[in-house]
Amino acid sequence: MSEDLSAYGAAWGRVKDRLRSEIGDAEFKSWLSPLDLCAVDRGRAVIGVPTRFMGDWVRRHYLDRITALLGQECKDLRSVEITVKKAASNRSQGVQATRGEAAQSPSRPGRRRAAEAANGDFSAPLDPRFNFDNFVIGKSNEFAHAAARRVAEANQVLFNPLFLYGGVGLGKTHLMHAIAWHIRAKDPSRRVIYLSAEKFMYQFIRALRYQDTMAFKEQFRSVDVLMIDDVQFISGRETTQEEFFHTFNALVDQNRQVVISADKSPSDLEGMKERLRSRLGWGLVADIHQTDYELRLSILANKAEHLDADVPLKVLEFLAHKITSNVRELEGALNRVVAHATLVGRDISLEATQDVLHDLLRANDRRVTIEEIQKQVAAHFNIRITDMHSPRRARAVARPRQVAMYLAKQLTTRSLPEIGRKFGGRDHTTVMHAVRKIEELRGADSGFSEDVDLLRRMLES
Repeated sequence: MSEDLSAYGAAWGRVKDRLRSEIGDAEFKSWLSPLDLCAVDRGRAVIGVPTRFMGDWVRRHYLDRITALLGQECKDLRSVEITVKKAASNRSQGVQATRGEAAQSPSRPGRRRAAEAANGDFSAPLDPRFNFDNFVIGKSNEFAHAAARRVAEANQVLFNPLFLYGGVGLGKTHLMHAIAWHIRAKDPSRRVIYLSAEKFMYQFIRALRYQDTMAFKEQFRSVDVLMIDDVQFISGRETTQEEFFHTFNALVDQNRQVVISADKSPSDLEGMKERLRSRLGWGLVADIHQTDYELRLSILANKAEHLDADVPLKVLEFLAHKITSNVRELEGALNRVVAHATLVGRDISLEATQDVLHDLLRANDRRVTIEEIQKQVAAHFNIRITDMHSPRRARAVARPRQVAMYLAKQLTTRSLPEIGRKFGGRDHTTVMHAVRKIEELRGADSGFSEDVDLLRRMLES
């Protein structure tokens, strides 16, 4: 049976205070403040969290530390279990089912669905680093930033939807998180759901599988603010698009705010139904351009300040000139430079920076894009560029498409899922198959292999 929690309440309070002092108020409020000590049973503490997403995050990032601190406070505690609060309350009642009771209990998927329905929240965790205060503004993103800020601060819906688009690593997700943080801080009663289009599709497919679509519809159509990141992922997914279309319309009709991000403008989203593209362009469309030199330098200076690192200006200028692809890669480069200097105990210098980043700098000297690859391959095989994204499977189209996927894997740093999305929203397994197929054909057909090598040389030149 579960033990009396009153004996452990003070210890749990001290553990939470210790965690707050270790990780800071902002991170503590985001991830650990909602945690409750729900049960203690034969040396095992059961910690309840409000959502499954938060539970996954706490297990990955904080469980070891929580276990160590609780063990210091209570010598009889040997393990800690994280579970959603619905499940925790069941455990606290001392659940030790007989074989007959176990036979009558729901299946594991059924219990999981019940827990998700009880917590009623599909929203993904928000990154506490992504807020308006640390978003660096420049000419390339000032309009998108102003629009995002206006939506976050407004007491009524001004633009519906707000549609943010731009390339990878330019700040779309940062602005999405910043909007959500600001709305939640301003009015905690407003229900905000933020998630990727991939997760939306996953939840919808689960609802179909378990014949629970009404709960899915109610969940998403009862929110105050719905935020969907990377909406291009549902291109070509007709059933998911249909559900998203109706969800979007229901929210707009109720004057609820919708915020969308994508890698292209609504009119350029291939594989998306025309009526959905039209709806996505109804409100305010704001693009984020490639960063210019001044903005990259400002971002690096801001990042160096947050790292509390003494980085010479000439190093920041060098990185701002050399790494132009996206902000994520730019900040990652600075992280590597600072980490190397810290670990080896040397000052940061231009020479050391060039040595540490030799691979990244070489890749940036000639950065090939997937769009360039598609254009070059389409011209070489005399097909239309739209065939790269179409569902057509005729060999005259499918083979060049596989060649383009193969070259994208060889010449870019994009992941398999990212490459698949650039080819009409295809799955990463399709890209893997294409790479293997082209490698087989190159080994069996020297003429074909020379064709692929020629394309590669043309793209790298």
